[in-house]
Amino acid sequence: MNYREESLKKQAEWRGKIESVCRVPVGNRDELSLAYTPGVAEPCMAIHADVEKSFDLTRRWNTVPVITDGTAVLGLGDIGPEAGMPVMEGKCALFKAFGNVDAYPLCIKSKDPEEIIKTIKLLSGSFGGINLEDISAPRCFEIETRLKEELDIPVFHDDQHGTAIVVAAALTNALKLAGKSLEDIKIVINGAGAAGISIGKFLLKMGARNIIMCDKFGIIAEGDPSLNSAHREISLVTNRAKLTGTLADAMKGADVFIGVSAPNVVTPDMVKSMAAKSILFTMANPVPEIAPDLAREAGAYIVGTGSSQYPNQINNVLVFPGLFRGALDVRARTVNTEMMIAAARGIASYVPPEKLSREYILPYAYDKGAHECVAKAVAQAAIESGVSKLYSK
Repeated sequence: MNYREESLKKQAEWRGKIESVCRVPVGNRDELSLAYTPGVAEPCMAIHADVEKSFDLTRRWNTVPVITDGTAVLGLGDIGPEAGMPVMEGKCALFKAFGNVDAYPLCIKSKDPEEIIKTIKLLSGSFGGINLEDISAPRCFEIETRLKEELDIPVFHDDQHGTAIVVAAALTNALKLAGKSLEDIKIVINGAGAAGISIGKFLLKMGARNIIMCDKFGIIAEGDPSLNSAHREISLVTNRAKLTGTLADAMKGADVFIGVSAPNVVTPDMVKSMAAKSILFTMANPVPEIAPDLAREAGAYIVGTGSSQYPNQINNVLVFPGLFRGALDVRARTVNTEMMIAAARGIASYVPPEKLSREYILPYAYDKGAHECVAKAVAQAAIESGVSKLYSK
């Protein structure tokens, strides 16, 4: 099937992937008076007296916007908020299908971080959490950081943290098969945008010690005056040997390559230069950094991609439905590191040892049991880390 052509036909047929459904009867006078006026005045005044009751008396408890400014849509770049709508609608459909979360697309016609932050804050009283999507770096870092500081509901930028969590889960299981530990390996990450930087930071929190970040100009090293603010920050905690050079230089002796960059930037010779039992996650879409068959022929032990065409699809669909389900269920104030680590471990643990193999390191994205596992792990981590409004440890 040509998915792109068929998807265009289907989108025209569907005319949208989500719709509103009435949850209450309004077929007679009494039903209408309970759902709307005059009866609705009572819950309004109850919320006026205690705004937290909005979670109990409205659908707010289960409602999340999928918010973009259209500046980094999939691999398409800055195509605008309206053009990003099909992606946001798709994301909302996945929220409902796998997490039973009511999600709605919210595409903002502004590239100004202050305007975006203000808009989300003004609307936040309608939602139980905020999912940011397809906002370009480095603005996405500022937007998420500010919103997490200024709101008391979960804020999650899926391109950053969803990708980091699923990569960590995949790497956890790949390392089991390779007989290696996260603390001892050399990791090269190519692509230093929102996803790459977040993967690097999260793997450090998971226990990694030796990470080299690269962008299209080569290895990112502390002290380089050409670095932007995000690259300067990540340079302080990665590449502590202060190596310089190209991606090929970085990959020599590396145990793991993680690509969130561009097609065909890795050659077979680069793979051959890596350590024994090398692991490659080549996630550029729709064309990976190196074709999986070429990587395996060059000696790669485990290969994962961002595509459903190959084994080991590394897809953040495994993360966000369950993560928000768990966070909403315990009315978490935020999404913290403990909850993210719990999500990664939950995904990894869902693959039983007897099924774990070089071509099956992650659950399938459509396996609802995996999402339920994530939700339970995240909810428990929220309670134990003290960010649940409903439950204490």
